[in-house]
Amino acid sequence: MAVQPSAAQTAGLQHPELGGENMTATEMKRKQGNDELPCLSIYALWKECFYKKVQQRCLSLQERKVKMVREQKVKEEKVNKREPCDLLSREWLNNEKVSLDTRIYLLEKLLPTLIPGIEKLLMEAERKNVLAAEEPTQFNPFIFLGEYLIRHNPQYGIPTKPDPYLRGLKVVTEELKSEMAGTASERLARMKAEANVKHKEREELENMKSRVKLMRKEALAIQFKEWTVDVSGRIPIALVQSALRTFADVIASTATDVRKICDLKLEVVDTLEKKVNIDEFTEYVHFYTEHFPDDMFQEMLKHLCQCADDFGEAVRHDMWRQMFTFLFIDCDYAKVGLLNRPKILALLIDFYKRSPVSAQGGFCNPRQWPIIELQEIKPAHLWGGFDDQEVCEELNEKLILSQTEREILAGPVADDRQGSNVMRTSVTEGLSEQNGMSEAETGGIPKGENQAAESNDAKVREEDEDAVSELESTDLEVRDLDGDTIVTGKSAFHEDIETEGQTASASAVSQSEVFPASASTEYSLSRDGEPGSENQVEEEEFSLGREPDTEKNGEEDYPVSDREPGSEGQVGQQENWTAETTNATSEPTPEATAMASEDRALADRDVIGSKEDAPVAEVVKETPARKESVPKQHGSQIGQQARLQDGNLLQDQGEGPAPTDRQDSPAEDSQEVEVPWSGDFLTRDLSSRFSSYAERIPEDWKCEDTRFADLRPIMAEIQNCWASHTRSVFDESSLNVPQFVQLMETFVGEEVSLPTVKKLIVFIKREYKQTEEEKMKQLEKVHHSSRLAQQKLLLEALFEKWDNNASGFLDLEEVDAVLSTFKEGMEKETLRKAKKRLCSRYPQLSRVGKLSPKAFQTFLELLASELSGNEDEAIDNLVEFLNTSVEQSHTGFLQSSARRKWLHNIQQAAETSGGSIEPIYKAVFKALSQDAEAHGDNKKISAYIALLEENQLTPEQGQILLRYVACTADDAPYVLNQTLHRDMKGVSFVAVEEGKPIHVPRVQLHGNIHFWNHDRPVEKRKGSFLVLPLHDAHWRVFGILGLDTLRDQCETTIFLTHEISFYQGVSYAFSKAYHHICTLENVLQMTGNALDWLYTRAPSIHSVTMYLVEPGKDKAQNYTLRKMISIDNTGQKEIHSSPVLLRKENLLRDYLYKCIDSSGVIHTSVYREYHIAVPLRDLSGQALGLFDINIGHNQKLPPPEHKDLQKMLKISQAAFSEILKTALEETEPTYVLEPEHEANLRHAGILFHWCMLQDLRECVCKFSAESFADIKSHVEPPALVHSIVKAVLLLFHPDWKGSEEIENWSQCKLKLDDNLIQEIYCFEPTAESVQVQAELLLDCIAGVSRAAVWEHGSAPIEYLYHWVQTCLALAGSTRSTYSKKKTFLAPSGIEFQCTTK
Repeated sequence: MAVQPSAAQTAGLQHPELGGENMTATEMKRKQGNDELPCLSIYALWKECFYKKVQQRCLSLQERKVKMVREQKVKEEKVNKREPCDLLSREWLNNEKVSLDTRIYLLEKLLPTLIPGIEKLLMEAERKNVLAAEEPTQFNPFIFLGEYLIRHNPQYGIPTKPDPYLRGLKVVTEELKSEMAGTASERLARMKAEANVKHKEREELENMKSRVKLMRKEALAIQFKEWTVDVSGRIPIALVQSALRTFADVIASTATDVRKICDLKLEVVDTLEKKVNIDEFTEYVHFYTEHFPDDMFQEMLKHLCQCADDFGEAVRHDMWRQMFTFLFIDCDYAKVGLLNRPKILALLIDFYKRSPVSAQGGFCNPRQWPIIELQEIKPAHLWGGFDDQEVCEELNEKLILSQTEREILAGPVADDRQGSNVMRTSVTEGLSEQNGMSEAETGGIPKGENQAAESNDAKVREEDEDAVSELESTDLEVRDLDGDTIVTGKSAFHEDIETEGQTASASAVSQSEVFPASASTEYSLSRDGEPGSENQVEEEEFSLGREPDTEKNGEEDYPVSDREPGSEGQVGQQENWTAETTNATSEPTPEATAMASEDRALADRDVIGSKEDAPVAEVVKETPARKESVPKQHGSQIGQQARLQDGNLLQDQGEGPAPTDRQDSPAEDSQEVEVPWSGDFLTRDLSSRFSSYAERIPEDWKCEDTRFADLRPIMAEIQNCWASHTRSVFDESSLNVPQFVQLMETFVGEEVSLPTVKKLIVFIKREYKQTEEEKMKQLEKVHHSSRLAQQKLLLEALFEKWDNNASGFLDLEEVDAVLSTFKEGMEKETLRKAKKRLCSRYPQLSRVGKLSPKAFQTFLELLASELSGNEDEAIDNLVEFLNTSVEQSHTGFLQSSARRKWLHNIQQAAETSGGSIEPIYKAVFKALSQDAEAHGDNKKISAYIALLEENQLTPEQGQILLRYVACTADDAPYVLNQTLHRDMKGVSFVAVEEGKPIHVPRVQLHGNIHFWNHDRPVEKRKGSFLVLPLHDAHWRVFGILGLDTLRDQCETTIFLTHEISFYQGVSYAFSKAYHHICTLENVLQMTGNALDWLYTRAPSIHSVTMYLVEPGKDKAQNYTLRKMISIDNTGQKEIHSSPVLLRKENLLRDYLYKCIDSSGVIHTSVYREYHIAVPLRDLSGQALGLFDINIGHNQKLPPPEHKDLQKMLKISQAAFSEILKTALEETEPTYVLEPEHEANLRHAGILFHWCMLQDLRECVCKFSAESFADIKSHVEPPALVHSIVKAVLLLFHPDWKGSEEIENWSQCKLKLDDNLIQEIYCFEPTAESVQVQAELLLDCIAGVSRAAVWEHGSAPIEYLYHWVQTCLALAGSTRSTYSKKKTFLAPSGIEFQCTTK
């Protein structure tokens, strides 16, 4: 199809042309005297060697000359020291510029020779005594001087040794020359002067730099002291790198060159074991910041201080998380890695209610988001609620235990913990009715049952009094979690009783503030006593919701033991949180003692029973990390403060305290900083160390069952491709370790002290318990989930074995034919029923007859459910039967394994491309070329991808066309961006219409092939041609994948059957990858609409950033985060193309990864700004992305903005789920809006507002005419009420503009009736028959602000306001979206869909 490109020119240096410019290769060959052409690199070598030798000689001569000059200077310096210059020579220096030339001439040309002659003359005259003689002599001074000058001519004679005067003249001459303008000496002098000035400036600059360097190092050394160091005074260098790496992101304006410096100098250190001390820290950070200007360095210091604060908080919270981890292990009685989420929430609600108002401010309200999920909040309260108490009826229904469960929990409760130092905990039993409710309000509970409950409460109070008296008689020294003595039982007890007696009235007042008549209490907690040792006190039963018998007995109700965490004898302290006060205690009664003995016997039987039931727990894999395996750092903060398994704490959990209303003492608070950090984050890898058994497949499972021995290699290969189970799946009924730890950390918040956390831990430990029935249900659930995971792996391996050529599909009729022989054909009727059910679930199967891996698995599951007997055994039998029905050779296995690896690379490229399609094209062509080379006799193939597109320019040539968007490199000049129309030659549209591959073995004989490369001669147009249709999830064609062998000149270039099957697998893999990219684009578009909606309603939010999860490169780095889109408080949106964020490089932003790990909301402080991380979950509940919401320095948003944020997050999650559903093959798209039905598609641009409209419709349908009573009661309504009502009416009746129907309030309010509610519910703002006049509506609500609507406090007005805004947004975006013509035909009918049959 295309010609070969010309050979590329050899890159490199310009080589010398030897032997002349016109020297040919033949001449060069003849000169070499051999049969090979000389290599050009040889001629470059001699030149390089020549230059090297010449350079060495030049350098040696230069060094010799420099040495001589230096020696001469040394000699001159010695002479000057021995005989200094004569000062008389300085007389020639004066300021006369006129005689400067003359003096220079005399001093340079004449005097150096004349003055020595004069000296000789004088010396000769003195020797001959000429001056003293009275008579004339023969001596002639002129002749002597002339002879001397002739003999000492400087041009011919040897210069004499200069005397001091001459040497002085020489110096003076040089100075005079430097004053003579235009001379070389003057220029040289000027250059020397400039050099001296620059040298001084450079010295001053170096001195300044040295001072600045010293000051910066001192500042860094001071800043190091703000970090939390380990016992050796060091901090991990990975944390320092994380702080430096994030500096460019947090600083307001960073220069581009500084960003490059930041990126170049940092090396990744993915371990916390490499640490630095103060000197190493100073040198390391200074090397990184040495070129920073002063203002940027100050910003860096501030950033490091913020990072140090965040690191200190991370260390403190890591200690808490370790404590919560131990708490989870203690409460996980069934040892399945799961806890009951409704019970944990009920306990948090109880603990929160028992806390005083001052203490509640530090906790996150467990009845509000983010403790509860947005989906658990009623839509009516989300859209129309104005109070802070987000009461969720759905959640309350889950937390209320049935009467049967209460009766079960009233009996003996199994305890799996053994040993004298281990105590059993109690569990929340249920929720009782509100105090003083009528029978109707309590759900029809008879009055007799309430009286029975009161009598039970009286018995409980007696038991509590016995427990208190027993505590009084106990003289045990109690220690807190740090090992410090808290109190001795007997003495502290009497002290507390005296204190309570003195402040009884004050306690009563505080009770009424904390529990106002118990009217708001909606549940009760009961605790069954489980004494395990002689000093253990029978546990009390809290009943917060019962009616008091009489007012005078009010002080005797709600007995609560008040002790420090881990205490055994401390009761009723004044500081402790109390539900009431008790003024007297009594000795334990014989009945209580007998009951305790009976409970001990029951507990012993429970222990024996738990041992007998041990094999049940072995159904699943043992917990990977026990309490004993958690590393303990002796002397560390974790080891001393989070050792919950120690006996001093656990032996007292049965009677641990209720929370106290006192302020924590300074001594207790100081314990958080006295003990140094251990040097490691012990809960850093919670998600990998603690995962529920349902997410694991035992390693030895594949080896135990010998029936599937030949499937083991395939299963191992599939498991290597699976993502590791570090991301938790959200389940409304259970919590695993990361989710539980994160939930507890979110509840305690940022400002709660360590003693309060200890109280919470002991409270949860004491109150949480499980019955044997609940444990068995958990074990069965986990066993079932584990079995499903095993079956999934087994069925995938079976599918891969049947799909030997990696085509991605199996023929339904072929599978059906083999299964019809199962049990010698006795199950044909069962097979027919299963097949019918399968076709009803996958409607396209009856048309295409192809089974995808998921459809194949569903088929076998449906067949197993129809067969008699155990369903798991039936599936195993089916797998064994199908496994033996097909044979696979070793060569076939290796070929299939290689092909599956190449197909996996295509999907991997899509998931790591960040939304770019180019890596997918490259992966597709690479897979095709690798297979052609390995399994296709080394064919030379050309490949290209064409997508369907609407024909806008020439519709007479057909409604749609094929545009070639990608091809192999050699064919790019001829194929890329070409368009193929229906009226052109070719078989591609036949493949599109039939939805089946078209194979042309010999194109030269076909006659209907379109050749793009017209330069290829007709006689060379030989080869095979293959066209494969590209299907979406619902088997609708959206493009083609074409291959040909025209570039291969071999005779046999026909595509074989196994090659065609693999190419079908490539087309299927490309379709999935293309769907993934389209999904990302739709998510970005939906997110952009959501951020735009939030921006106008929440100005307090500084920024919102959306991240998506991408798979990591290895098991250790199992996933990464990619920043996709963000918006700031100015409304500026940005779509990012930055590289992924690695967890090991962002230790100080680990909250993002904790959000993904736990699939839960995180509220934390980072860089002294508060962030809320909210996960975006897929259809299974696993986090695929998150919103990072920066709310600035305010810990909470204003109520209206907080409510609108919740709305945006809930609607975004609903829209995200809708986008994911479009890619499911078993889910047919459902359309609601009229344009969706007409275009047979749903556009992501309207998806956010579409989901919002659905939510509002659900709220409006619960309205009635009485809901508008408050609005109608206004004689003259507020302006915003009238404006919103007018906008609603004008939306239905635009012709009412300016009429009395809407302008007169007395007539306008008559329209607020049931008919209006029905019209609102059925109104379709995007229908063609509806003409939404946006300008008219905007005139009505333009002056109505969101804050004013909130302050008005009317739920109907709130609904109507949001409904009008949503209708306006939908009407505008729908018309603009569906009127646009998209370039490409997107899959799944998301953008534009054209289905051909």
